[in-house]
Amino acid sequence: MLRQLARLTRRVPAAGPRALAIAIYGDGEGHALEAPGEGVACVDDAARAVELLALVWQANQSPWIHRWALGLLDFVLWMHQGDGLWVNFISNWEGDLNRDGVTSAPGVNFWQARGLSAAVTGATILGQAEAESAALAGLAAAAGARPAPDVRSIQLLALGRWMDGGRAGQVAGRQDDWAEEIAACRIDRILMNSPEERGTPHLWGHVQEAALSQAGVALGRRDLIELAEASASALFSPIIEGGFPAPHVQPYDVQSAIEVMDALAAATGRVGYAELAGLARAWFSGRNPSGAAVYDRVRGLVADGVDDSVVSLGSGAESNIVGGLALPEAAAAVSFEGEPEGHPEYAEWAPARS
Repeated sequence: MLRQLARLTRRVPAAGPRALAIAIYGDGEGHALEAPGEGVACVDDAARAVELLALVWQANQSPWIHRWALGLLDFVLWMHQGDGLWVNFISNWEGDLNRDGVTSAPGVNFWQARGLSAAVTGATILGQAEAESAALAGLAAAAGARPAPDVRSIQLLALGRWMDGGRAGQVAGRQDDWAEEIAACRIDRILMNSPEERGTPHLWGHVQEAALSQAGVALGRRDLIELAEASASALFSPIIEGGFPAPHVQPYDVQSAIEVMDALAAATGRVGYAELAGLARAWFSGRNPSGAAVYDRVRGLVADGVDDSVVSLGSGAESNIVGGLALPEAAAAVSFEGEPEGHPEYAEWAPARS
């Protein structure tokens, strides 16, 4: 999946000499495709790629992975508007901002939460001091709003990582408050993505159970872990056991399920959760209605999903980023002989040596 992300990576000189972003959509040949009305690249993808590459770098200490992560972090920080909010899209590779689009305008929303999360990663893992002010501003903006639980969950997970680094300070006490917000939005046993949602919640970005289980451990609150367990049992377990049988399933649906099960396994020590995470990971290798692999190891890409029992021909940024997060060992094992500059995937953008 890193090979496809490399094919989709481009320089954004307006954001700085080493700044990089990732084309939103791509095909199976590695060609970037534009998103009409939105733009060519976004914070949503770049921020999550920062987190993926930071994890890969922790695992293999590759200098070029570190430079790649820093280039994407530069883009994320450039897109920060200085008040804890982010613009999501650039309209073109010259770096013109899409300030008004419904999926791009600043607010306390998914791209704000992901920008905040990347800033936390930049400060705590990548050691970039300039990311700390963006992280604190993002936390303050998040505290001043009450977003839907799916957004709040990303903020709560970021807050937990921030506090793990001994940086409590101004943010102490928010873990309890944000966990209570998430816990209160449920129907019967199932945690919902928003107060307006009815029926079975969509799985795309549904990580409330992961956020509550991690907060429960940090706060010593068994009740939060029990709520997470009950919701995961009702929502995720039957879907995972059935091989994600819905007509349309995206990699982010599956990665969300894996994140939840991994978090519950860590919080409780129960083997059953780790087994369910393993079953969910097998979706990428063919345990799905198509019977075919969604992660093509030969071409180094993750398809955009399984639609009506057919693996998609597309392979965009999100699919490969969440594929890497779902399969961290495969991502960390990526191997090139020498530096990436000698490989065609990297020829146009390979990060300059620092």
